[in-house]
Amino acid sequence: MKSPITGKEMTLQIEKSILIFRKEEFEYNHKSYLCKDSDESFTSTELDEFNLNQVYNQYRDRHNIPFPDEIIKLRNTYRLSAGMMSRILGFGINSYRNYEKGEVPSLANSKLINTVLNSIRNFKLLVDLNNDLNDEEKIKTLKKIDAVIENYRENKDDKRYVSILFEDKLPDNYSGYRKPSMEKMSNMILFFAEKLNPTETKMNKLLFYSDFFNFKKTAYSISGANYMAHNYGPVPVRFGGIFDYTANKDYIFIKMEDYGNGHWGKCFYKSSSKDFNSELFSSEEIESLNTVLRVFGDFNATQIMEKSHEEKAWVDNEKQKGLIDYNYSFDLLHI
Repeated sequence: MKSPITGKEMTLQIEKSILIFRKEEFEYNHKSYLCKDSDESFTSTELDEFNLNQVYNQYRDRHNIPFPDEIIKLRNTYRLSAGMMSRILGFGINSYRNYEKGEVPSLANSKLINTVLNSIRNFKLLVDLNNDLNDEEKIKTLKKIDAVIENYRENKDDKRYVSILFEDKLPDNYSGYRKPSMEKMSNMILFFAEKLNPTETKMNKLLFYSDFFNFKKTAYSISGANYMAHNYGPVPVRFGGIFDYTANKDYIFIKMEDYGNGHWGKCFYKSSSKDFNSELFSSEEIESLNTVLRVFGDFNATQIMEKSHEEKAWVDNEKQKGLIDYNYSFDLLHI
């Protein structure tokens, strides 16, 4: 970005800052451009959105307010319009769509959204008792809810296994303020398996850099996964179970390969039965995956592991094998 004063290119800087939102104070990493000649700072619309999202994320986490991706997923689950969701929940006609776009709901509205997020039966009861819907609308909506209930019953064991892997985590600073998504994680694994046929060690680092680099750009991770400092660098928590699930669902297949000198290891290959589903990802997320591919694609497992050992995210957490806060993304050295 060029300085409006001198016309010269400015330097992107990150500084700790404080912002008051709804009478509460939040510390965040403020991004801005510095004009060195005038010593003045400037932001763009994109940076303003990024800075505000960091504050909104902390406020949502503090008050258990659903995140936009959760709000979108709720509506998509029942295949309803945003306007219909607003009517069912008793909101203003455009409220639900605004919440999907990032507007932070009031505490009262967020409590109601959580009520139906956590219980299909509560949502069904809300529809059944809603006087704003005519009989035809009620019948159509209740049929959609019954279809969701049936789907849940058919996939109950699968959902339970995924829940165990992710410990039913809520969005917070250790998930990159995303609700963990096995579908997105599986597609990320497929993406790198198709492009690189990486080893297990390299795959773990590619996933780490993808999620943390995306957070550095947007204030959100891609997959919502938790990461920990493993001996061989940052890895998704329960990565073995995640990889097994992805293989069992035919996204990939895993082979033991001989890498010479008696060293054998797992290698990831794309399955022929599934293709990468780009529709699950935003343009920013696709860009993050491609950037990680470009930067680390030619690295072998040892090289990318050594790079990850230089990251503050690993250095600060390695001794206790602790979870890695996504705010370490702002300290990334190699991407």
